[in-house]
Amino acid sequence: MDENSLPQRLAGELIGTAILVFVGVGAVPATLIVNGSAPFTMADLGMISLAFAAAVVATVYALGPISGNHINPAVTVGLAATGKFPWPLVPAYVGAQLAGAVVGAAAILGVLGSKASDLGLGIATYGTGVGNVQAFTAEFVGTFILVLTVFGATHRKAAPGFAGLAIGLVVFGAIIPVAPITGASINPARTVGPMLIQQLAGGQVHFAQLPVYLLAELSAGVLAGLTFAALSRTRAARREEVQV
Repeated sequence: MDENSLPQRLAGELIGTAILVFVGVGAVPATLIVNGSAPFTMADLGMISLAFAAAVVATVYALGPISGNHINPAVTVGLAATGKFPWPLVPAYVGAQLAGAVVGAAAILGVLGSKASDLGLGIATYGTGVGNVQAFTAEFVGTFILVLTVFGATHRKAAPGFAGLAIGLVVFGAIIPVAPITGASINPARTVGPMLIQQLAGGQVHFAQLPVYLLAELSAGVLAGLTFAALSRTRAARREEVQV
């Protein structure tokens, strides 16, 4: 009786994903604009990672009670693969997340102007000399760590009230080693939304890389969910399954 309606939940996913993209992805061109001709440093990467983490923490606590704050199709699919989320709702949730990513990316242009597009709009793209296998591995590992943490932080045995902080911190940490390889998308919506807006803005987009991102992120989400389910299943749960 106290559950939010589906339109409310979808609106929560749209808004949460838009915030994530605007704050996190938007931090990339904002940093480049502020830096001017100065070289990009590890400190800059740390600030961008912190922006993503802050957006995740804020939306978990603000919107988690409404929609669960998946804001990532890899999380939604991982939950569905383990029976923790209904498959019939997956298309609606993923659609809301993709729409939110487009809105967030468009907001970056609205706030920072065309210069944001000129500087790449923070879209996910391979680093110099990176091939498909290395890119797949980087996105898979980063997404796996993120989704595994989401499962653990929201588990019934987890310390209450710390899910947002734990998930935000793992986003911060995962971006550091993955960003130089792929831009550390670790989120299919974050991958697609900025690409579409950058294309509409007339910027360069490597759509040939998109299947690698999506396959790595979605497969990692499923495997992370199944891995946590196997690790966390207790003897009592197994006995209940046998009785059923």
